[in-house]
Amino acid sequence: MLRKFSLISALLLPMPALAHPHVFVHVDMAVVFEPDGTVAVRLDWVYDEYFSMLVTSDLGVDLDGDLQLTPQEQALLDEQVAAWPPDFDGDLEVLQDDKPLPLAPKRDHSMVYEDGLLRETHLRPLADLADRAAALTILPYDPTYYIAYTLAGPVTVEGRDDCEVSVIPANLDAAYTLVEELLYGRPASDVGPDEDFPEVGRSFADTVVVTCAGLL
Repeated sequence: MLRKFSLISALLLPMPALAHPHVFVHVDMAVVFEPDGTVAVRLDWVYDEYFSMLVTSDLGVDLDGDLQLTPQEQALLDEQVAAWPPDFDGDLEVLQDDKPLPLAPKRDHSMVYEDGLLRETHLRPLADLADRAAALTILPYDPTYYIAYTLAGPVTVEGRDDCEVSVIPANLDAAYTLVEELLYGRPASDVGPDEDFPEVGRSFADTVVVTCAGLL
C-alpha cells in the first residue's frame, strides 16, 4: 500500500490545502465466493492523479511521461507495494451483526499504472465467519481520514447469484459536524502535521450490505 508515500503529498501541497483528506482513492469492490467456501472481498484502489504523479516522481518511474512503465520500473513499483507496514490493517472493516470479522492476509496483490493513475488490486479473505446465515456489512475507510475512499461503481458478487447488494452512502453532513465538534470548531486546515487528527474516517465511509438467500 502506498501509505508510506502519503507524507510526500502533504509536504508538497500548498499550505492552505493541508486539510484532511490528502489522498483520494476510488474503490471498485467485489464480494467473492470461492469454490472451497472461502468468502473474500476484492478491492481495486485507484489513486488520484496528483498522488499518482507524486509517487511515480518519487520512485523515478515514467520520467519520460509516456504513461508506460518499463519492466524495470514495474518491478520497482511492485517491490514498493508488496509489503504493507506492520500497523496497516488494509483500511477495510467487515462485520456480521455489528461484530467485526477477522481478515486473513491479502492475496493476489498487484499494482498497475494506467493512463497516469495507479491502481492497486488485492483480495482480502475473511478468516472466519461468525454466522453463515448473517449478512455481511463492509466499510472501506482510513480511520484518520487522511485517505478518502469512495465507491466508484456498483459492488459486484462473484461465485453465486442469490445475493443482493445495497449501498448506504455516508452521511457527510453528520460526518463534517462530528469533525467540527471534535476539533472544537477549528477548521481542519488548522491542524498541524504534528497534531493527531481525530479518527473520523468511519463516519465518511460508504456502507455495503451483502445479503444472500442461502448460507454464506
